[in-house]
Amino acid sequence: MSATSAEAHGGTGTVEVVLVKNGRTKIRYPARRLADDGDRVSVRAPWAGAGVRDFGFVRFEPGDVFTEHYWRTRWYAVKEVRTGAGALKGWYCDVTRPAVVSPDEILVTDLDLDLWVGADRSVVLRLDEDEFAASGLAATDPRAAERAMNALDELERLAREDSHGFTALFR
Repeated sequence: MSATSAEAHGGTGTVEVVLVKNGRTKIRYPARRLADDGDRVSVRAPWAGAGVRDFGFVRFEPGDVFTEHYWRTRWYAVKEVRTGAGALKGWYCDVTRPAVVSPDEILVTDLDLDLWVGADRSVVLRLDEDEFAASGLAATDPRAAERAMNALDELERLAREDSHGFTALFR
């Protein structure tokens, strides 16, 4: 068995993804662990929200499938979104603190900043910068706020300028 296999880092079974925002659990859902190389862990889960969530630029709805990538060392998570039939909708990128991964759980702290990258990369949208500013993180933890902004900038740069670099993050 390879040292980079999922089995070496907690198995390939089900894991709970726990998203924390402002110190409270925002959502918790089961996902199937696909891979774990010691830094990046990848899981797959159906849309865990209640009903349809229409953002205007994309709709998340029952039947959608998310392949999610979390890093222990990076300040973001990337979620590939597909319809139940397999058509790519795009990538929803959350700016987060590095994930805390255990055999049973992936704990992610959301820092309010997000990036949407459409399937053909013609749409790249920075999201929730107003929420990030209102969070007060820049005052309470300036280093984390700087890392969060740097992560958003890196994701946007890769999505706009280097499509191979963007998808290489999780291939």
